[in-house]
Amino acid sequence: MINIKRVGFATLLGAILGIFCILGASGRIGGWTGNEILLIGLWYNRVIMGVIIGFAGDFHLIKNGNRSKWLNSILRGIIFGILVSLQFYLTTSLLDLLSFLAGIGYGIIIDLLSTLLTKKS
Repeated sequence: MINIKRVGFATLLGAILGIFCILGASGRIGGWTGNEILLIGLWYNRVIMGVIIGFAGDFHLIKNGNRSKWLNSILRGIIFGILVSLQFYLTTSLLDLLSFLAGIGYGIIIDLLSTLLTKKS
């Protein structure tokens, strides 16, 4: 069953964290002017990450133990952070390693907070 609250919250987190990404990246690449499409693409990448993580709430890698809820969140965040951020990293010809690594961290943050702050509807 899809948890609409989780999807919405994770998408919002992705959009907010995407703003931090474009602020950091614009400082590294020389500003907004001339780099608009690249930076909007980076922001959109984080939004898509939020959507995917939001829908993945029932995807469990570890099923046993008291800590499995949090371990699942961390592992899902890492996996989807890598998968989604890799797309952007490849489009930069493997030049923007920092955005790729930040995407992994943001994946963990999005999943942990979405798991913590939303309950099944």
